[in-house]
Amino acid sequence: MILDNFLWRAALAGVGVAVAAAPLGCFVVWRRMAYFGDATAHAAILGVALALSADLPVFLGALAVALAVAWTVSSLSGRNVAVDTLLGVLAHSALAVGLVAVSFLENVRIDLMAFLFGDILAVDQWDVLVIWGGAVAVAGLLAWRWSALLTATLNEDLAYASGIDPQREKLILTLTLALVVAVSIKVVGVLLIGAMLIVPPAAARVFSRTPEQMAFIAGAIGIVSALGGLAASWHLDTPTGPTIVTVAAALFGICTLAGPVIRASRRA
Repeated sequence: MILDNFLWRAALAGVGVAVAAAPLGCFVVWRRMAYFGDATAHAAILGVALALSADLPVFLGALAVALAVAWTVSSLSGRNVAVDTLLGVLAHSALAVGLVAVSFLENVRIDLMAFLFGDILAVDQWDVLVIWGGAVAVAGLLAWRWSALLTATLNEDLAYASGIDPQREKLILTLTLALVVAVSIKVVGVLLIGAMLIVPPAAARVFSRTPEQMAFIAGAIGIVSALGGLAASWHLDTPTGPTIVTVAAALFGICTLAGPVIRASRRA
């Protein structure tokens, strides 16, 4: 069976994270929500500590805390609290409290580096199912709300005129982001999730003429990054999560350098 081989499991997990993160990352780039993604991911380490202390799946703890942070930011933003300040407070506080809480878990063996930087080679069949379940849920939700999310992102006044509530769409986006963080934590870790959300869509911008094109190309770049990083890590004996992000960064550099040539050929 394909899931009995740890390399196949790792490859499926990496592709699943790319499928979930890339289209959502486009909205993160368009809305300039990169710091929000980082804050949600950093806070997830507190969920890891809570899940381990309660003997629950790590996914559930990370998802609960990520959802709590997303809900808090959406509820408090604009109420005499600057969003970037609120994100900074929540991110660093939750990360610090989570790391302190982990140190008190005496009867639980935990590889903290695996949660910070990912351990894709250690994913089991349950992890693969959770990741793909989350990826399908995210893809389905974005497909369902794509037009409304895009309208609210481009112009809030136009959204209101079309009967769309921009705040509701923003809440849907932040809650979806929390789900992506929860399913990605085992693959790239809380410190690198933001990169998988930002780098593939940023690279895809060069080749895209429509938002839909950007989402599909970002997904392809994310998949290549995941599989290429996994292969490079296997042959070079390097940490897999950081290697995946390094491959994504290299692809971004190549796309950026190729950008002027592509734009010139389009004008010709």
